[in-house]
Amino acid sequence: MSSTVIQPYLRLSGLEPLVIRPETNFVNIGERTNVTGSKKFARLIRDNQYEEALSVARQQVENGAQILDINMDDALLDGVKAMTTFINLLQAEPDIARIPIMIDSSKFEIIEEGLKCVQGKCIVNSISMKEGEQKFIEQAFTCQAYGASVIVMAFDEVGQADTKARKVEICERAYKILTEQVGFDPQEIIFDPNIFAIATGIEEHNNYAVDFIEATREIKQKMPLAKVSGGVSNVSFSFRGNDHVREAIHAVFLYHAIKAGMDMGIVNAGQLQVYSEIEPKLRDLCEDVILNRNNANNEVTEALIAFAETVKAKGKEVVKDEAWRNDPVEKRLAHSLVNGITDYVEADTEEARQKYPKPLDVIEGPLMDGMNIVGDLFGSGKMFLPQVVKSARVMKKSVAYLFPFIEAEKEERRQAHLAAGTINEEGAGAAKILLATVKGDVHDIGKNIVGVVLGCNGYDIIDLGVMVPADKILETARKENVDIIGLSGLITPSLDEMVHIAREMKRQNMDLPLIIGGATTSRMHTAVKIAQEYDKGVIHVLDASRSVTVAGSLLSKEQKPEFIKNTYKEYRKLKEDFGNKKAKKAYLSFAEAQKNKVKIDWEKFTPVKPTFTGTKAFIDHDLDEIATYIDWQPFFIAWELHGKFPQILSDEKVGVEATKLYNDAQALLKKIIEEKWLTAKGIIGFWSAKSDGKDTITVAPLPPEGGNQEAPSIPQRGKSVQLEFLRQQIKKAPGQPNISLADFIKPASLNPSEGGTLEILPSGGGGADYISAFAVTIDGIEPHLKRFAEQHDDYNKITLQALADRLAEAFAEMLHQKTRKEYWGYDKEENLSNEDLIQEKYQGIRPAPGYPACPDHTEKYKLFKLLDATSNTGIHLTESLAMYPASSVCGWYFANPESRYFGIGKIEKDQAEDYAKRKGMPLEEVERWLRPVLEYDA
Repeated sequence: MSSTVIQPYLRLSGLEPLVIRPETNFVNIGERTNVTGSKKFARLIRDNQYEEALSVARQQVENGAQILDINMDDALLDGVKAMTTFINLLQAEPDIARIPIMIDSSKFEIIEEGLKCVQGKCIVNSISMKEGEQKFIEQAFTCQAYGASVIVMAFDEVGQADTKARKVEICERAYKILTEQVGFDPQEIIFDPNIFAIATGIEEHNNYAVDFIEATREIKQKMPLAKVSGGVSNVSFSFRGNDHVREAIHAVFLYHAIKAGMDMGIVNAGQLQVYSEIEPKLRDLCEDVILNRNNANNEVTEALIAFAETVKAKGKEVVKDEAWRNDPVEKRLAHSLVNGITDYVEADTEEARQKYPKPLDVIEGPLMDGMNIVGDLFGSGKMFLPQVVKSARVMKKSVAYLFPFIEAEKEERRQAHLAAGTINEEGAGAAKILLATVKGDVHDIGKNIVGVVLGCNGYDIIDLGVMVPADKILETARKENVDIIGLSGLITPSLDEMVHIAREMKRQNMDLPLIIGGATTSRMHTAVKIAQEYDKGVIHVLDASRSVTVAGSLLSKEQKPEFIKNTYKEYRKLKEDFGNKKAKKAYLSFAEAQKNKVKIDWEKFTPVKPTFTGTKAFIDHDLDEIATYIDWQPFFIAWELHGKFPQILSDEKVGVEATKLYNDAQALLKKIIEEKWLTAKGIIGFWSAKSDGKDTITVAPLPPEGGNQEAPSIPQRGKSVQLEFLRQQIKKAPGQPNISLADFIKPASLNPSEGGTLEILPSGGGGADYISAFAVTIDGIEPHLKRFAEQHDDYNKITLQALADRLAEAFAEMLHQKTRKEYWGYDKEENLSNEDLIQEKYQGIRPAPGYPACPDHTEKYKLFKLLDATSNTGIHLTESLAMYPASSVCGWYFANPESRYFGIGKIEKDQAEDYAKRKGMPLEEVERWLRPVLEYDA
C-alpha cells in the first residue's frame, strides 16, 4: 500500500485553504483592518460599529488580499475585547472568513485571546527575542498550541537588526530555538528581517535595501522552508508625497527581493508599476539607490532626489499645458471631463454642436465617451470620488448649455407632427433611478454623491431630496416610470421607515429593485429586516463606488435574475448566521446588570459647581474660532478617501487628490468665513442633578429667579425632569461593569419619611452633582446650495455640505472645551492640542441621544425642553427626531473623572419593559425606537 507524502508547504486557511508552494506568487497581506493604519476602521471599532467595520475587511478581500492582518493596538481600546469581538463577527461572514487571518499585536495577551477565537489556521504577527529567549519560547509554545504559524521579527535584546549580518544572525538563532526547543516545523516560521527607508541622505541608511535583499537570500539558503515577509512601503518613505517615484521604488525593490526569496508582504499591489515599463532613467536611478551602486558621497541619492523634483514639477505643469487645446473637439471634451476643467466647456460644446447633426448627438457621442473613460478610471481605482464629482460638474455644464437647443429641436418636431397630423413618439431615454432620503431624516451628502456618480454613468437621476414620505416616493416612482428606487438614511429610525417602504412596495405589487444605503444601514440589517419584506430585489450598497455595478446588474435582463438570486441566497445565510450569533451571547437579567454598575467612591467625590445654572446662548459665534477645532478626517471619509489626517495628504494612493480636495476646501472655508455665508448658533445649560442609584437621573428645577439672564428661561420652570438611560446587559468578564450613563451622576439619598422617594437638592445646593447639555447648529446653507445647484456645481455643493457638518462638530468640540475650562470649570488647567481633543484625551464625555451610550432618540425631547433649544438656536426636531438644519449636534456633558464613552450593545426584554414603565410609554412604542439594540424579536 502506498502512502501519501505530505509536502512541507506553509498551509494556512480561513474557510478555504491557502497553500504556499515554491511556485506560489508573491502573497499580498491586507492591512486596513488595523486601528493604527486606518482612521475609518479605528473610528468604527471605537464606536462599537463592528458590523460596519467588517466592510473594511470585505473591501480588503475584494481588492485581492490573500491574508487579512487584524490589529487592535490603541490606547483608547480594550484590545482584548475589540480583537475577540471583531474576529467572532468576522467568522460569520463567509466572503471575508474564507481567507486566513493574521493576528497582529504588540501585546501578547491580545494575540492569545485572538487565537482562542479564530477558525482555520492563522498567522501570529509577531514574536521576537527583544525580551529574551525565555519569553520568546513561552510565546512560541502558546502559538504552537493553537496551531498558528508565526512571524518572527529580526529583533533581539540588543535591538532591531539593521545589517545583513545581524538580520541573518537573529533569524538563525530564532530558527534554531523554534525548531529544536519548541518543535516548530520549519515551514511554519516566517521571518521579517526589517525593511527600512533608503535615500534619506544619511550614509548609514544607503545599504538598508541591500541588507534586506541579501539577508533574505541567505535566510532562504540556510533555512529553505522558512518564509520571508516585510512592509514594503517603508523602503520609499523618504519620497512620501511623490507617488510616481515611490511606486517605481516599490516595483524595483520587489523585483530584486522576490528574486532573492521574499514570499509575502504588505504592499499596495494595485499601485505597483510594471518593472519593465518603468521609464528607463527612473528605473536605473531606483536600481542604483536600492542596490547602493555608484553612491559615493550620496551621489546617486542626490540624483534620484533631483529627478523626483522634476517629476513633481512636470505634475504641476500638466494643468498649465495647453497643448491639448490643439486636439479635435472630441478629445478636448474628454480631456476636460477626465481632468474636471470647466474653463472651455461651453466653447467646446458649441463647436461640437456645430459639428454634429443634432445637439443630442453631442451628449450621446463625445460627452458620454468622455464619461465612459471617467467611469472606467473610477472603477479601476485610478480616479477618486472628488475627481468624479468635478467631472460631473463639467458634464452638467455642457448638458445645460445644450438643453435649450434640445428643447427647441423637440418643439420643432412637435410642430411638424401637428402640421402633418402624425404622432410624436420620443425615445424612452436613459434608465431612471429615483433617490430619496426617507421621512424624518435630513442627511443627504451620501445620497448626493451616489446621484452624481450614477449620473456620470448615463443614468437619469430623480432626486426627491430629504424627509420624503413613503407615499410620495412610490407615487413618483410610478408617475416617472422609474427603473430603480434608492433609499438613504443616517439616523436609526430611518431603518424602520425603509422596512415600511419595502412592505408598501410588496403590498402595492410593485416590481422595482430597491437599493438601500446610508451610514446607519448595513448589509446585515438589509438581509435580516428589509429583504424579508420584499422579494423583487433589495440590495445594500456600501458606498458610491459600488452603486454603478449594482445598478448595471439590476438593469440587465441577462444579469438581473441571477444577481438577485445570489444576493438573496447570501441574505438567507446572513440571517441564519445572525440568529446563530444571537443564540451564542450570554446576557444578565436587568436586575443583575443594575447590580454590576460602575463602582465610584461617592464619599470621596466632591462635584464641581458650574459658574452658573440655567442656560447660555451663543448667537452668531465667530466661525474663524470654530474652524480651528475642525477634525478633517470625517471630511475625507465623506468623499470616500480613507487615511489619517494629515498623513492622507501624502498617501501613496490618494495623496495627490486628497491635497487638491483639502486646498479647495480651505479656499471655500475662507470664503464662507469672510463673506459670512453661514451662522453658528448654540446653547449650553447646567443643572443640579442626582441619580436614583439605578438608571434615572433627576434634573432639579430652577428657582423662578434662577438661570442665566441672557437667555430665555426654560419651559415649566419649577418642575424637575427625569432623564432615563439604558444599561449594558451582555454578560461581562469578571470585574467589568455593565455601564449606564446614570452611573456617572452622584446618587440621591433616600428620604424614609416620604417612603423612599428621591430627595433632590435645588440648584446650587451643597453636595449636589450636576449635568449639562448643549445644542449647536450651522445655519444659512440653503441659498448657497441652491446657487451651486443652479450652476451645476455638485463639487462645491457637496464640499459646502461637508464643511458645514465639520463646523457643527467643531462648534460642539469648542463649547465642550470652554465648558471644561470656563463655564463648568472642572478642568481649568487643561492644555490639549486639537489632535488631543480629536482623540478624546479630555476629562468627561459628551454622549448624544441616538448614539451608542444612549441610543434612544426620544430623550432629545427632554434635552430640547431643558435648553429651549428651538427658540435659542432654530433647530427643529423631525418626526423621526433628526435635527434640522442637518448640520446640527446636541448631547449631554458629564464631568465625572470616571465617565467614559461606551456602547449599550443589545438589551433584553426585561430592560425594555422597565424602560417603558419609567418613561410612561407603551412597550410597543419603546420597542420601535429601540429596535436596533433589542436582542429579542419585537
